[in-house]
Amino acid sequence: MQPRQLLPNLTFLDLYPPTADAAREVLSSLSAATPHLDPKYFYDEQGSALFDAITRTPEYYPTRTETRLLREHARTMARTLDTELTIVEPGAGGCEKARILLDQWQPRGYMPLEISRECLLDATRQLAPQYPQVQFQAVCADYSQALTVPTGHQELPRLVFFPGSTIGNFEPVARRTFLANLRQLAGDDGFLLIGADLHKSPERLHQAYNDSAGHTAAFNLNILAHLNRRLDCGFDLDAFEHQAFYNEDQQRVEMHLQCHRDQHVRIAGESLTLSAGTRVHTENSYKFSVEDFSRELVTAGFQPLSCWLDDEALFSVHLARAA
Repeated sequence: MQPRQLLPNLTFLDLYPPTADAAREVLSSLSAATPHLDPKYFYDEQGSALFDAITRTPEYYPTRTETRLLREHARTMARTLDTELTIVEPGAGGCEKARILLDQWQPRGYMPLEISRECLLDATRQLAPQYPQVQFQAVCADYSQALTVPTGHQELPRLVFFPGSTIGNFEPVARRTFLANLRQLAGDDGFLLIGADLHKSPERLHQAYNDSAGHTAAFNLNILAHLNRRLDCGFDLDAFEHQAFYNEDQQRVEMHLQCHRDQHVRIAGESLTLSAGTRVHTENSYKFSVEDFSRELVTAGFQPLSCWLDDEALFSVHLARAA
């Protein structure tokens, strides 16, 4: 598929997975011994809006903490990098944090990769006219595709930008693979700028994932609403309840949807029953120490350059180069 020219400095490439592929994937994951759903299905247009609401709650610290770190240290980062760059951002969402880098770094190119087509188009159509000197290449894709698409501006070093606490959504083995793939995406002369959430009290974590306004619960349930809209599964959202808790043994927050009565749904042309009492595992959010996460970067083929923390040591931002 060829990119479409939407604006003088904005192209759009649509690699969104076909509906049939998504249906088979969802059927397989819900039929597993431990039913689960891939967190990427949180992010349709409604899910992206709900996550934006979560980031503005008083309980949810990661977004505002990381944003403050980026604003305070972006110029120091630029001096450390000391080169013209193309920024590649898997899972860009509304590109809010990238705006900080666009303002202060003035890169030659920016490639946001996002699974929510509407969110991606809205964000880039607003951003591109504000930064006419930057070539925008918007790609609608999931992470696995995001790591294989051509990045353009091949003559310039690439900085892979992966903010937020999304790296904590990966299981340890999958995380090692994903970080190694980010190293491949960065290239031999590239860089990585990545956020990682840090260990803290279980009470603070419980509040962050069970906000009083109920936005996280709505976000969790929206994964079923999204699948209803996309695949016509027939989930009854009233039959499910949001659950989020800290698993101390695994050092992660887990999110689940508890089913209170039998649910009969149809996916990929097949019938599936989720019995009352079934818990569908929707997301993990692992927490790290700076030292442990730095070691993971080294294992993936990066050389850590700098790390920035807030005063409460709630969150970390790591800058690394390809080793």
